[in-house]
Amino acid sequence: MSFSGSLVPVAVGAVAVVLLLGLLNMLRGGSASTSQNLMRLRVILQFVAILVILGVMWWRSG
Repeated sequence: MSFSGSLVPVAVGAVAVVLLLGLLNMLRGGSASTSQNLMRLRVILQFVAILVILGVMWWRSG
């Protein structure tokens, strides 16, 4: 697998990990501040993941 092909699973995996951490925090009745920070981090990581996916698609098309 090429470097660009391995970036997509890493980016998507990072989003999944933060999502699961947020769900676990919510189920445990954790701090609302922690939940808010995890939600912000997830949104940022989703944006980065979309940019990575678009970048890999652009790189492979050219």
